[in-house]
Amino acid sequence: MSEVSRRVGIVGFGHLGQYLVEEIEKRNDVELAFVWNRTPEALMGKVSDSLILKDLSNFKERGADLIVEVAHPSISQQYGPSFLAHADYMVGSPTALADPELESSLRSAATSHGLYIPSGAFWGGDDIKKMADRGTLQALKVTMKKHPTCFKLSGELEVLNKTVKDKAVILYDDKVRGLCHVAPNNVNTMAAAALAAHNLGFDKVQGTLVSDPSLRDWHIVEVEVWGPGNMLEDKAFHCKTVRRNPATFGAVTGSATYASFLSSMLGAHSKGPGVHLC
Repeated sequence: MSEVSRRVGIVGFGHLGQYLVEEIEKRNDVELAFVWNRTPEALMGKVSDSLILKDLSNFKERGADLIVEVAHPSISQQYGPSFLAHADYMVGSPTALADPELESSLRSAATSHGLYIPSGAFWGGDDIKKMADRGTLQALKVTMKKHPTCFKLSGELEVLNKTVKDKAVILYDDKVRGLCHVAPNNVNTMAAAALAAHNLGFDKVQGTLVSDPSLRDWHIVEVEVWGPGNMLEDKAFHCKTVRRNPATFGAVTGSATYASFLSSMLGAHSKGPGVHLC
């Protein structure tokens, strides 16, 4: 058996949090430092009493090497900088960073530990980040298509989505920053894209959200990239990928994203301070 190398704290015990806890307990290269949930009753009988952290502000006592948020964007607002002072931090709800003050705060706090952004359903993130690092990334567009029941929206988008009947409707087509505030549960992929494409950011990466009643078994994510060359004359580098992610009817998160998130968690280490896509 290999030696345990890292202790992981899980913040949130929804479907994704439960999946991560189950997978960690099967492994011998990582172990649970703690599990926290907004309603502790949900942990009873599912997590050992010794691992339940009732007050998240006491996280330091558990000695986690990596803290993984899979709860709500507000966790990063309230605890993100504190987490980073003591451990690596993986943000499962990167839509939180659409708040420019929080993004700046977390980047500034990541001086002794790493801030990790899971790629999730964002395909080609490493290549896009490399282009951003070189300054050759000119434009990026992410389109997400799901069945109307798969969205958790607010405001005008929620109202519009309820009108979708027989054919696909574009709910949103604008900069990603605005979408993160009204669909935080649905567009973490777009937030990851905006962070990878750091030379463009939340205000220049384009996000398109499509409600499509024909997509009962799939979530579709299209990533379109423009690089070196003349975009105006259609002579620039261009790449488009289409990811068809199997999904249970009505599910917010596609099935393949769970395994992808686990891989991100296992890869979230040893990169040092700063912001890292994983």
